[in-house]
Amino acid sequence: MIRKLLFVSLVLLIPYISFSQPEAAVEDWKGKTILLIGAHPDDDAYSIATLGMLQANGNEVYIAILTTGNVGTQDPELSMIDLANIRRLEEQAALAAMGIPLDHYINFGYDDGMLEYENKKEVVAKLVRVIRQVRPDVLFSFDPGKGEQRWHKADHRASSYLAADAARAAMWPLLFQGQITNEGLEAHTIPAYVLYDSSEDDINTWVDISDYKERKIKAMSQYVSQWSSGWYKYTGPELSDEEAKVVKERVSKRIKYKDGKPVEGFRYYEGLPDNIGR
Repeated sequence: MIRKLLFVSLVLLIPYISFSQPEAAVEDWKGKTILLIGAHPDDDAYSIATLGMLQANGNEVYIAILTTGNVGTQDPELSMIDLANIRRLEEQAALAAMGIPLDHYINFGYDDGMLEYENKKEVVAKLVRVIRQVRPDVLFSFDPGKGEQRWHKADHRASSYLAADAARAAMWPLLFQGQITNEGLEAHTIPAYVLYDSSEDDINTWVDISDYKERKIKAMSQYVSQWSSGWYKYTGPELSDEEAKVVKERVSKRIKYKDGKPVEGFRYYEGLPDNIGR
């Protein structure tokens, strides 16, 4: 009788058990819908080779960025509108370099550096709408931290929690119910999460990007305003041969290696969003 009760208890617990490793290697995923939520144009760089690989392997990749990145310069001659336009074009070029369709990209238009001061309910509602429209199998997001808060700069910190809160809200049909009753959407539960910019101790999944290393370098090099002259005096988007060489060298140094292979590392989590930080 006790054994029977234990078996029933385990069966009931299955939906709440979390898993720390994907059943199939990320490199082998096919037929999945992937959604990345980030704070800035270029936040996809944390996982852009993996995203490009997934797109090429028959998955559908969508990118949702919360801010326009319109503050990330110290060039006094660049306006917020100028920089927003520059960074939009840079990100579109980077995604194109990885084969990710531009109609799979959305930018919510919030101001850089101010995300945590925006109306949280409004931002979450917009993210919930995208989740219910796209219905992802996997969410890529900044890692809010396992067990304790992960330190991120302001917009990254806000983005990590907004993504987690939106994932939780999207699964409940009585939250943001107007999207269901008036827009014809349905509640959606995201079953798996690939969290980037994690603590080194929390990374449990490494993706071999050997075949995508050069494409990652090319994609990341599109962010001229962030890698080159844009910090102090923007002279892009075209670079001299010497400037392009410097950018490529800087970008290349950001690539991680494990066992001699270029990789991207993540904290993989599978389960209800309630336990994403546990």
